[in-house]
Amino acid sequence: MRRTLSLGFMLLITTVASAQHANKLALTNTFVDKNLRDAAVQYRTLMGRVPEGVLPRTYIKENDSLVTAKSRSWISGFYPGTLLYLYEYSREADLLKEAEKRLQLLEREKDNRGTHDLGFMLYCSFGNALRLTGNTRYRDVLLTGAESLASRFNPTVGCIRSWDHNGDKWKFPVIIDNMMNLEFLNWASRVSGNTKYVNISKTHANTTLENHFRPDNSSYHVIDYDPETGAVRNKHTHQGAGHESAWARGQAWGLYGYTLMYRDLKDNAYLSQARKIAAFILDHPNLPDDGIPYWDFSVSDPNAPRDASAAAITASALLELSGYVSGPESERYLKAAEKMLTSLSSPDYKASIGTNGGFILEHSTGHLPGNSEIDVPLSYADYYYVEALIRYKQLLDGSAGITQAANGPKLQNPVNVAYLKKTPAEVAAALGT
Repeated sequence: MRRTLSLGFMLLITTVASAQHANKLALTNTFVDKNLRDAAVQYRTLMGRVPEGVLPRTYIKENDSLVTAKSRSWISGFYPGTLLYLYEYSREADLLKEAEKRLQLLEREKDNRGTHDLGFMLYCSFGNALRLTGNTRYRDVLLTGAESLASRFNPTVGCIRSWDHNGDKWKFPVIIDNMMNLEFLNWASRVSGNTKYVNISKTHANTTLENHFRPDNSSYHVIDYDPETGAVRNKHTHQGAGHESAWARGQAWGLYGYTLMYRDLKDNAYLSQARKIAAFILDHPNLPDDGIPYWDFSVSDPNAPRDASAAAITASALLELSGYVSGPESERYLKAAEKMLTSLSSPDYKASIGTNGGFILEHSTGHLPGNSEIDVPLSYADYYYVEALIRYKQLLDGSAGITQAANGPKLQNPVNVAYLKKTPAEVAAALGT
């Protein structure tokens, strides 16, 4: 009964939010449905190409080859996660079957204490699977994974360590991307009743807020800390144009990360930071007219590589952020997201069905300074593009199924906030744990 009531309240909140946007939505159900249907068809092309035992990462057009990764890769959760979003939309069983098949490869990563990316790897995949199937085995995988992620937290620094490599350069590197993994810890506290995870999440977000951002609210990519004192040693980039430039996907990670932290914890400092990052992105003179950024905001050359992945992440975040503010500001975020989705869905960025190795989007940039994955499809670009479409579908429909899909395991409605205000015992009872 408690679960039924909470889902009913979730639907009520979503219906209200949808009504607030009802007269402002520029995209139609026809537009969203077409692009989601195309995505499902396209992923069947990809499904037919992925070998056993690996996950798809990108595609090389020149020799028609699929680049794959093992389960330990940070991108491993995006392929099954995208399949699960598409399954929720279409209810086509082959999509779920393929997703669950690939989850078997990923399960071992629940014990991986050598990466900060377990939110990407496990929460985007097993989190969606748990929500859609109700299989409590997936919950156990997730809770074990959350404990593994928490093991990388250093209380002196106040952050979760990102990489273990480049020890000659960094002692305790923390990258802005890590904001995306905090949602996993917030979820773990809600479900387990153990506040350790959310306390780590809050501390990491607060430390990042203090040290990662410049006066113009752009973000450094890498902050290197002294693990013994917590002092900042270096402010660097790894994938951006320079230490003082604003790497496009890094800005998107920050926007999405502080938006989700506000959703889960309702701390106005997080909402304020999300708004500041949104302003930096949307007001930047180097943001192209179509809303798809160059790979770094310091770049203005019209021939420079774009990053469709940064646009997809930003669009999804802006759709959520538009619901946390009102008036012209809300309208601005919504319209910016609509522009990005329209551009991404155009032939300029969206591949024709049967091409692009089965990936949905073209023209993403992974790591330009490393001469890696430049102007190619990327699995995480597809994931956040599909998520953004489904979030928009939520605004159009306000239906129960789409309400859940719009946020995957990422619930953007006040039900989660209510859980966080409960005692651990009340949380467990409400979630049926």
